[in-house]
Amino acid sequence: MKNLILEAKNITKEVNSPEGLLTIVEDINLVVERDKSISLVGPSGSGKTTLLAIMAGLDIPTRGSVHLLGQNITDLDEDKRAQMRAEDVGFIFQSFHLMPRLSALDNVMLPLEILGDKDAHEKSMQALTQVGLGRRSKHFPNQLSGGEKQRVAIARAIVNKPKILFADEPTGNLDQKSSQTIAELLFNINSVVNTTLVLVTHDLILAQKCDEIFELADGKIV
Repeated sequence: MKNLILEAKNITKEVNSPEGLLTIVEDINLVVERDKSISLVGPSGSGKTTLLAIMAGLDIPTRGSVHLLGQNITDLDEDKRAQMRAEDVGFIFQSFHLMPRLSALDNVMLPLEILGDKDAHEKSMQALTQVGLGRRSKHFPNQLSGGEKQRVAIARAIVNKPKILFADEPTGNLDQKSSQTIAELLFNINSVVNTTLVLVTHDLILAQKCDEIFELADGKIV
């Protein structure tokens, strides 16, 4: 189907543990259409974050394949997966992952500078303004609230105008008001910028705002 941006086929991830072979996710199949939003929900340990990492090319499955943006990324080496992530994929994490010694602006500029983008400063200021932090561009992470840090992280994730955005518990460390702000921002990006959204969350209210919900339990979609 031409409208698919992501397809996971028979994804299984196994790891060695002191108790023997441990299956994290087992025989997962799902598809994501362009410009849509999906959520992965389920209890802790159900395999949500592992599945997200595999679909985003941050990890590879033991068995199965992931087709992302028309490519079988499970067949790519790490360098080629990294290149795809840098050019077409955005990431948002629960713990922000900001560089503490860099200003908000410099944090957002970082991925563009790695790509050698000559317009990194202008594009990064536009992204910060888009998330409502244009006036806080010179502030460092320790001068920002949790919600503001996550908005910087979102600006960094969207500065290269990714075709797909992966968010792992983006509101997990935030209070209710900040969570609502971040949720509105994510879905605004999804609808206005036409960036596909794949979201891992424990927040069922947030999950229900997505076009489709996949529930995981014991490493399987239920």
